[in-house]
Amino acid sequence: MDVSWTLWVLTILGLSALIAVDFFIGRKPHDVSIKEAGIWTVVWIALAALFGLGLMLFGTSQASGEFFAGFITEKSLSVDNLFVFVLIMAKFSVPSKLQQRVLLIGVLIALVLRTVFIAAGAAIIANFVWVFFIFGAFLLYTAWKLIQEARSDDEEEEFEENRLLKSIEQRFGVADKYHGTKLFIRDNGKRVMTPLMVVMLAIGTTDVLFALDSIPAIFGLTQDPYVVFTANAFALMGLRQLYFLIGGLLRKLVHLSYGLSVILGFIGVKLVLHALHETGVHVPEISIPVSLGVIGGVLVVTTITSLISSKRQTERDAAAQAEADSKDSKDSVEA
Repeated sequence: MDVSWTLWVLTILGLSALIAVDFFIGRKPHDVSIKEAGIWTVVWIALAALFGLGLMLFGTSQASGEFFAGFITEKSLSVDNLFVFVLIMAKFSVPSKLQQRVLLIGVLIALVLRTVFIAAGAAIIANFVWVFFIFGAFLLYTAWKLIQEARSDDEEEEFEENRLLKSIEQRFGVADKYHGTKLFIRDNGKRVMTPLMVVMLAIGTTDVLFALDSIPAIFGLTQDPYVVFTANAFALMGLRQLYFLIGGLLRKLVHLSYGLSVILGFIGVKLVLHALHETGVHVPEISIPVSLGVIGGVLVVTTITSLISSKRQTERDAAAQAEADSKDSKDSVEA
């Protein structure tokens, strides 16, 4: 789809206005209720749907289909990323009232960094067809790695700060406690970061690692930079509200990694087929409607099986606890 510079500017201004409204509404630190998170989640999804329909009406049906496929994929990958966000919040003991501010700024940092990734990816793809083979192979490897992690019985490890974050902390220093929404304070005459600033950087820079699989994945669905950017933007900007909405549900999505591995593996195969087609090999290519069907179907099945499995585990745990309580009571009577 041909996109003029005017449309690019208008899109960026429009997204910036939405972010400003979101920031203005949530500018005062407070505990986010399920109701508030639910309303804003619906708002962001509705805005994404309207944007996709707008692409269909004023652009092309192909661009619209690619946007929806990309948005759903990025959204599902973002849900998996929320597990890490939970670890980061726990690692730094972020007060509940400050968590929404952390996520808002962290997501903005992530959006800026991903824009750089998208621009670089689009430039590489435009000049080197063989990069599709690399992207495809990487997604297949990531899919296999997700399956291995899902099958592992190891407990979730604590979040470990990356080298970049550690070097920044050493360079500026970190205060020993939170100071409201302040990012920097004066400590003995020296300007140091607050823990709030460190957490924001942790979420923003950690998202760079997430982008290593999400950016190739969406380029496997569309090579249109405009669609890639907008799909990522809408998926990321609703992430803050989604964190509060499904925070308790995250632990129940026990099969999410399996579902994401299937999606990434599918897109990896799609990329390899596309690369072969571009090099002159006569192979079938996977259409966007098929991609949408596979991605949506996998997510629905994954969600259903996860909830069923979690319910059964809860029932088994309750039965085991009741049996243990009964045994303790019996031992007490005999004593």
